[in-house]
Amino acid sequence: MAEEPTENISGGVAGGGVEATFDPSEAETRAEAVVDELGELYWRKAYGGQDAFECLVRTVLSQNTSDVASQPAHDSLMARYGSADDDGGDLARRLADAEQSELAETIQSAGLYNQKSEVMIEAAAEIVDEFGSENAFDEYVREADPETVRGRLMEIRGVGPKTADCVLLFSGGRGGVFPVDTHVHRISRRMGLAPPDADHEKVREHLERDVPAEKCGFGHTAMLQFGREYCKARKPACLDGPEACPLYDYCDRVGVDEVEESVVDPAEVVADD
Repeated sequence: MAEEPTENISGGVAGGGVEATFDPSEAETRAEAVVDELGELYWRKAYGGQDAFECLVRTVLSQNTSDVASQPAHDSLMARYGSADDDGGDLARRLADAEQSELAETIQSAGLYNQKSEVMIEAAAEIVDEFGSENAFDEYVREADPETVRGRLMEIRGVGPKTADCVLLFSGGRGGVFPVDTHVHRISRRMGLAPPDADHEKVREHLERDVPAEKCGFGHTAMLQFGREYCKARKPACLDGPEACPLYDYCDRVGVDEVEESVVDPAEVVADD
């Protein structure tokens, strides 16, 4: 079984959570069967344990960019703002008081650094004002009703469903949360696990309905990796033949024409009907 990369939103070994094994059983849905196969191909892990505010910051950094770009930005941010100081302040307090231009310079490798720095400073100030400390925010994320937490996180400017779900999963350790990024959105519709024209929220509803709660976390991270290695947006592995993709037999290949070797977004298939 492959080792989980450290350069992703879950942070690999350093990202919290524990390796998990699940009793082999016959999958009740095709989505569960796909996740089981991904678990065999990559890893199986139960998530949780990341600091909630740092997880929020890390996810904001990852928006609209790659891990290759966001990881150095995260490292630079933590080097400048993450160390303990004499007054006992935490990362949220330090970012709430940060100079926006300085923070933007620190995270510039992540792209959209002016926008992301503004979002982080506003989020930090909002969290400090409402919860008082990172620890209190951490406790809220882990113990309050998940839907309430999700809704509250999405009230923060710049925090959408995927970011909120990542905080719930990687910090709160909430089972049954399946964050939907661009890879998950594309693969789920291409494989036929969700309607071809489903938006991110509709894909999430289908996956969380059809995948057991304890498998959603590694289903998300493994599907993301699968999208990077096999089910790419413009040239999925199946164009090289059935043997090139380990999940070929589970896939409807919506929007993929293997004869013409052409690929369109699954939603375009519906629009043409």
